[in-house]
Amino acid sequence: MLILDVNLPGLDGWQVLKALRAAGRELPVLFLTARDQVEDRVKGLELGADDYLVKPFAFSELLARVRTLLRRGRVREAETLALADLELDVLKRRATRAGRRIDLTAKEFALLELFLRRPGEVLSRSFIASQVWDMNFDSDTNVVEVAIRRLRAKIDDDFTPKLIHTLRGMGYVLEIR
Repeated sequence: MLILDVNLPGLDGWQVLKALRAAGRELPVLFLTARDQVEDRVKGLELGADDYLVKPFAFSELLARVRTLLRRGRVREAETLALADLELDVLKRRATRAGRRIDLTAKEFALLELFLRRPGEVLSRSFIASQVWDMNFDSDTNVVEVAIRRLRAKIDDDFTPKLIHTLRGMGYVLEIR
């Protein structure tokens, strides 16, 4: 959830919300601002805010509104994730690259989904192990490296550009270079 003010330095809250929605981000947004005109409230809601609270406010009301927005449940995750010509249909459990189907094991699918939900983010070996294998990282195991190697063989070896990159001492990242 994002609590946003209209009066921000640089980009104002309207622009932040527009950019957020244009990027397809569907998290709940609450405007908390001194802008109290009806036109401002309507603008915020029409731009995609889920609620609008004017300052000054009672803290108990803010908490109630936050709880209400969060109670609406998780936003439905994207059904198709993509980067470059790589696509992952989460519901059909199907991966393709350049239109060619790629057969993945359950762990490879989970690993690729993790990368595609966090493009450009460096993921450490321990984070990957905890998310994909639900285990604490053991430095003596090479399960992550083996899985990355197998996934690369399927989605990168026969294609350009390469998407999975190693950052020595830091982890792995999925991005176009």
